[in-house]
Amino acid sequence: MKRTTFIAVLAALCAFLAAGGIQASELDRFAGLKGTIDIAGGTAHIPVMNDAGKNIMRFNPDIRITVAGGGSGVGVQKVGEGLVDIGNTGRAVSEAEKSKYGLVSFPFAIDGVAVVVNPKNPVSELSAQQIKEIFSGRIANWKDLGGPDAAIHLFTRDEASGTREVFWEKLLNKGDLAQNANIVASNGAMKVAVAGDPHAIGYLGIGHISKDVKAVVIDKVEPSQENAKSGAYRVTRYLYMNTKGQPTQLQQAFIDYILGPDGAEICKKHGYIPISK
Repeated sequence: MKRTTFIAVLAALCAFLAAGGIQASELDRFAGLKGTIDIAGGTAHIPVMNDAGKNIMRFNPDIRITVAGGGSGVGVQKVGEGLVDIGNTGRAVSEAEKSKYGLVSFPFAIDGVAVVVNPKNPVSELSAQQIKEIFSGRIANWKDLGGPDAAIHLFTRDEASGTREVFWEKLLNKGDLAQNANIVASNGAMKVAVAGDPHAIGYLGIGHISKDVKAVVIDKVEPSQENAKSGAYRVTRYLYMNTKGQPTQLQQAFIDYILGPDGAEICKKHGYIPISK
């Protein structure tokens, strides 16, 4: 091959590569690695962790990834006690938790928390003050809000839930929560409960909203990820992955994958706003 022809071909190949003709896969970071990653904690994280885990295990069968829920408090406890490798939380870990367990946190997405009712409920808009009075028990009938003459059925999360903590702090302003509220264990369970009860009201991560429930407009602001990102909707939180001390090579590879382009697309798919590296 003549020198001029060789140079031309090489230049064309470089241009092809620069344009993305052959791109290294985000999964290449797992090549040659082996081991197990056990994950538990916040239920809002589960769809993202599951999708990422499936992609990684298909790419490298020598890696096994398990994902469980339990809530943010469970995530902190289990990773802190060495029972799992990554503990997920829908809130920042406290200074006491960080000090006790030596936790290192990695925020990866932003989520909003929406108030939801049954789709058959005619009530579509509420004020923040009305929501506080509903969840404190001071407003107990839908007729007082323009709805049917029926008792309001309250649904909330347990105290280990990061979703509950954000809702309680940012929408209820740490106000009273009625003692007769029904407690459910996850975002999924909340959706099932509200979808099956025409007089129910509850709350869940915006990423979990579907046609099965109706998200309530609060103070004229729709609870959407776009409004959460812009700051117009203020009932928001960060989603975190937490490790006990600095992550191992395999754990770091997983965290980097979640924070990379593939992880960002997975987050978007499930209704979250990704935080990239």
